[in-house]
Amino acid sequence: MEDPQLKCTTRHVRIFTAKIKDGNLVSDPEHLTLDLDPDNEFVWNEAVLEKVQQRFKDLVAAKSGMDLTDYNLRRIGSELEDTIRQLLQAGELSYNPDSRVMNYSMGLPRKPELL
Repeated sequence: MEDPQLKCTTRHVRIFTAKIKDGNLVSDPEHLTLDLDPDNEFVWNEAVLEKVQQRFKDLVAAKSGMDLTDYNLRRIGSELEDTIRQLLQAGELSYNPDSRVMNYSMGLPRKPELL
């Protein structure tokens, strides 16, 4: 893998200034690639995945015309982490019980209220 010029790495989000070509990251300062939940800590469905991907697109669009800096990438990564936390708290996303690490990094799972 060629090392991308800029990257942002949070617990659940990795953003690279790169494109994927033949399964490898190739540095491209004009393109951002999102690697979501690399440790498979969550169970994703298509609807939730689309929400996070759309949020990523919206955040990138909001930064359009600005210099692409480490700070701007970290900002996008942090805001995506907040989106993931909100989805988890709303019950739209859940922890993966088969994950190699169960540290509940976004807070303890919510239990259904007893009636």
